[in-house]
Amino acid sequence: MLSARLDDVAGVLSVHEMGVFGATYLRQQLNLPGNTDSKTALYFRDKYLQKSKLPSRVKRARCRQVSIGTSFTDLADDLGDVFVVKPATGAGALRTNIVRSPEEYAQALALFSGQSDVEIVAESFVSAPEVYLDGVWENGDLQWSSMSSYHTSPLTAAQGGILSAYVLDRGRHSSLFQQAETLAREALGSLNAPDCVFHLEAFTEEEGLTFGECAIRLPGALSPQVNKLTFGVDLFDVEISLALGEGAAGALRGHGTPERFYGYILLRRPDGCHVTQKDFERNFLFDEIDYDSSPDAPIGPYGRVGQAILSDPDELKLQKTIEDIVRFNEVGSI
Repeated sequence: MLSARLDDVAGVLSVHEMGVFGATYLRQQLNLPGNTDSKTALYFRDKYLQKSKLPSRVKRARCRQVSIGTSFTDLADDLGDVFVVKPATGAGALRTNIVRSPEEYAQALALFSGQSDVEIVAESFVSAPEVYLDGVWENGDLQWSSMSSYHTSPLTAAQGGILSAYVLDRGRHSSLFQQAETLAREALGSLNAPDCVFHLEAFTEEEGLTFGECAIRLPGALSPQVNKLTFGVDLFDVEISLALGEGAAGALRGHGTPERFYGYILLRRPDGCHVTQKDFERNFLFDEIDYDSSPDAPIGPYGRVGQAILSDPDELKLQKTIEDIVRFNEVGSI
């Protein structure tokens, strides 16, 4: 922005994890609306700092920094025989790995610079389904939220799976929604969250929700789109309104009870066979689909060569359809 010599800057925002701290610092220097507390921003970038600051009543995975020279045995003794190695500062699905052996630990460390004591964290492994809450936090409280479930989590997708998720029905999961909103208030409140759009991930264990991590930015993949289609809430508009100092109320006005629930799939090229967009459309009904089957199709994050959005009035039917499409994408047939 500074190099562009802009004379009238109205606001700064970041739609990517890596830009959150920079956007905060620019607001400081340019005296712009929105969060200007760089220390607070760090608690939403650094996973070790974040989990360390949460109150003890918030259940979460054990987390520690992996300083240079930390051995597999040290981490296994502390975190358990299976643990997760990931970047400390977010946006880490592509460098996040489950570690079960010294060999896997060495492979995981090879993805990093090896020149810092704070760039890597290790966490105890939580073997449970994962949900996430997308929402708006303003004036120290939760103003709006939706909850979705991963059919295939980012960690699984980064290791060759097909990333997919769908919006959950509040009426069907009222207790889970209550737990998630309580967790969000506990986490965002204790971390002194600024007014923001947030994305909070959690694991659904038998005894309740376990905090995963929380970011003060728009959710990734197609979550903003499916939220807008399901609820009429445009999180991009909310983010822009907050960045301009206008507040979120106007952008949230008019949201309603969903008539249909939406989900998304990031489509990959299947191994050992060739499928086209027409093959997908011949077997399934989509609200939107874009799939490039050409050999030179650009490959995005999670092996993505296409994407699909689908919906159903019944969340359980939507879940089943997503399962069927994911299986078709994996093997190329019903």
